[in-house]
Amino acid sequence: MNKIQQIHDKLLARYGQLNWWPADNEYEVMVGAILTQNTNWGNVEKSIDNFAGRLAPEFIENIPLDELINIISPSGFYNQKAIYLKEMTHWYKGYNYSVETVKKHPLERIRKELLAVKGIGFETADSILLYAFSYPTFVVDAYTKRLLERLGITSGKMNYQYIKAHFEANIPADAGVYNNYHAMIVMNAKEHCRSNPKCDGCPLEDMCLCK
Repeated sequence: MNKIQQIHDKLLARYGQLNWWPADNEYEVMVGAILTQNTNWGNVEKSIDNFAGRLAPEFIENIPLDELINIISPSGFYNQKAIYLKEMTHWYKGYNYSVETVKKHPLERIRKELLAVKGIGFETADSILLYAFSYPTFVVDAYTKRLLERLGITSGKMNYQYIKAHFEANIPADAGVYNNYHAMIVMNAKEHCRSNPKCDGCPLEDMCLCK
């Protein structure tokens, strides 16, 4: 069994199905993917709550920028993120704000389009593709990189695309698997694989080079 699959199976035995991403609908996932840049999820939840049930693409399209900035201020970098939300929403409007319409097109096309939207990089694009549209594309974040370095699978020199390709080459191309795998990595990072690791009880302790 390859190491990527082995890590998955150990994490699955510990955490099970985590049912990510926490959101009421696909567009909220898209908004959350932008708002969570350089902040924690608690701040994103405060911004989502500030929409007071009005969070929809039509609302963000039409609201004045200064009002949008005020709503999302708990997430930080609000001047930039307000512009990013407007730009992302404009892209989505090209598909009539329809998940089904987006999903009629191949992953490669939609990913390329998202990466051309101001403020959307690899991680944000893949988060939107996977969690909003259920495309089978693996999300790599800082937790993923830290985990692989500590397990001796990659070094800090490995870039996003390399790590993404490494995962996708070693586990089934399934959106549900990718979804839960990334969620389990995040959960493990919060419980064990922290900046200062808490190795005791970690499901990956026997594979780790930290000790």
